[in-house]
Amino acid sequence: MKIVSTRLPQRDLISLLLVSPCLHHTLVSYPPLWLVLDFHEMSNAGDRLVAALSLERYRQVKQINLEFAQDIEDKHLEVLKNKLGRPMKMKYEGDMIPLTCPNVDGKRTLLKCLNCLQNLEYLNLNGCQKISDKGIETITMACPALKVFSIYWNIRVTDVGVAHLVKNCKHIVDLNMSGCKLRPNGPTNFDFQRSEFTCIKITDKGLQQILLNCSSLRSLNLYALSSFTDVAYKMISLLPNLRFLDLCGAQNLSDQGLSCIAKCKNLASLNLTWCVCVTDKGVIAIAEGCTSLEFLSLFGIIGVTDKCLEALSRSCSNTMTTLDVNGCVGVKLFGEDCMLQFLGCVRVADEGAIAVAPGADESQ
Repeated sequence: MKIVSTRLPQRDLISLLLVSPCLHHTLVSYPPLWLVLDFHEMSNAGDRLVAALSLERYRQVKQINLEFAQDIEDKHLEVLKNKLGRPMKMKYEGDMIPLTCPNVDGKRTLLKCLNCLQNLEYLNLNGCQKISDKGIETITMACPALKVFSIYWNIRVTDVGVAHLVKNCKHIVDLNMSGCKLRPNGPTNFDFQRSEFTCIKITDKGLQQILLNCSSLRSLNLYALSSFTDVAYKMISLLPNLRFLDLCGAQNLSDQGLSCIAKCKNLASLNLTWCVCVTDKGVIAIAEGCTSLEFLSLFGIIGVTDKCLEALSRSCSNTMTTLDVNGCVGVKLFGEDCMLQFLGCVRVADEGAIAVAPGADESQ
């Protein structure tokens, strides 16, 4: 039997295992089929995760998606460390792995789980509200090869969790630690702390740890994290490979901080929506420093004017495809005719949302 596709949905793939012993053996013996575990929006996700990682076929798993999964808690991640018994080290396939083993069965299960996670590169914990710093410590200790980590919409992770992440995972290139805003007037399924309106409790210190220790970052998503200041924002300049940066809602970001970010020469996408302290000075610095910029959102910034558009036209007109100036009351060049003289051939997507088409025929 020949495997003709590795793109079957996980549910269908599991169903095929039940068709016949022959098919079961063929599928299980083909590792590329078992590189992804997808439990997003599923119930009992924690138990499903533990059960799956104990199976031989998931020994090389590279991606785990638990986005908005239900019933995933620290305790499910802590099974990797196993609280019972005394700490010890065992040699497993050439590596010394610290673990705690109360009995033979527990030892085998733990070793299988740890071996699986040694190859994990992608982990999505978005919306997993019951995961805390303790869970982050546990899972990152087991995933030294992690490259993509996302924990959007979490109310329990703090600077402590960030410290564990940067200590244990040295190869992060894509990080999403975006926060969220509570809706105090509406119902919610989560146990939010009543006094807090920004969910992720990460300070300048936490962001600085990321910027100092994750120099290979290419994508950094800090959407709706309004508590940071220029003390941390200036250090984004330490990321030479950064291409995607989302700072939507960065209320404390000033022109000085943005001027430091302009040192990220490879930046292609920058979201400055509702960065209310930014003015032309900061955007001009970005235009002059980030000449490969393709996407820029200035949505809601009243401190920018046509002056920054002139700078963008001089430096970025050959690369930029989207410029959003909705709500920028100081920008007057909303019309297509006015924009042609600055950014070449454009089409106006919405009022103030300008899509630039580099290289297009201006006569069209």
